[in-house]
Amino acid sequence: MTKTLFSSTLQKKNTSRPPVWFMRQAGRYHSHYQRLRQKYSFMDLCKTPEVACEATLGPIEDFGFDAAILFSDLLFPLEAMGMGLHYDEGPKLDWHIRSKTDLKQLKGGAQLASHLKFQAEAMQMIRKKLAPEKGLLGFVGGPLTLFFYAVEGTHQGASASDLASARTGLLDGRFEGFCERLLPLLAENMALQARAGADTVAILDTCAGEIDLGIYAAQVKPTLSALLERFQRLCPHTPITYYSKGTGSDHWAELTNLPIACLGIDWNSDLANSLVRWGDRFAIQGNIDPKWLLLDAIELEIKLRDAFMKVKALPSTARKGWICGLGHGVLPKTPESNIRLFLKLQKELFE
Repeated sequence: MTKTLFSSTLQKKNTSRPPVWFMRQAGRYHSHYQRLRQKYSFMDLCKTPEVACEATLGPIEDFGFDAAILFSDLLFPLEAMGMGLHYDEGPKLDWHIRSKTDLKQLKGGAQLASHLKFQAEAMQMIRKKLAPEKGLLGFVGGPLTLFFYAVEGTHQGASASDLASARTGLLDGRFEGFCERLLPLLAENMALQARAGADTVAILDTCAGEIDLGIYAAQVKPTLSALLERFQRLCPHTPITYYSKGTGSDHWAELTNLPIACLGIDWNSDLANSLVRWGDRFAIQGNIDPKWLLLDAIELEIKLRDAFMKVKALPSTARKGWICGLGHGVLPKTPESNIRLFLKLQKELFE
């Protein structure tokens, strides 16, 4: 791994300004992305390496983030497994895992990662064009989150009955059967990105908060452990970032013995307290509320100053592994001026 501000922070060795990157920093709020979408479909934007590279680098060149994250989508492994995928005001799968019988339609195995080579090609292009002092992240969806999508088609705005079906699937054998097919592919997908230049591969588990702690510990944690074990055999020197939405300290305590380098946290947890309590074990990524960036500039600055000064008041050792960012992705109607204000203020306060 090339020594950068970002990589030093992943190793909890940063003694200077915390690096900044946002989930969805390349997205609908950004005029650069909007211009690309006038020329390309979302699928083409993801699957054409030159265009994915351009989309990834847009916010780096415009705003000066300290790390780039591959522009792609977490559902492509499901497409590789034979579930079909298209985008029409959001992702749509051709079919869903409603019963154990449906698992028979599902392909599996590491060889399916050949369908995802476009991600590796894009990563290689990004790495060549990215300034050497900038970090680079790859990402995949977590097994739980991919399972929720495979059962429901979505997990945001899903009906209570759909959520119940996905939760039931964790216990009726569907999740186990799904992961048997998924994990070899997902580990190889992560390895493709790591070999192509990623400083870290992020596992994004946006569904983690949808299930109770007992099921998370009994079903999700062992699956994560098995995935990480597979990946470490393939890429032993690439650190893992794990983001789980809607979780807190009880969930994170389940992760302490897993080989996770960086923990992404959402905005519902106090940042300063999280750094103090968990900063010795994990680098911490997050966790400003994305809705703050929809506020007018004066109110946003007040809130950011307060949050940043609470972190700055901590001992410097508590900040050595802090990667400054949001608790989830940039929202579509976020003003670009607020992105610039965030980065300007963060650099002023922490330089």
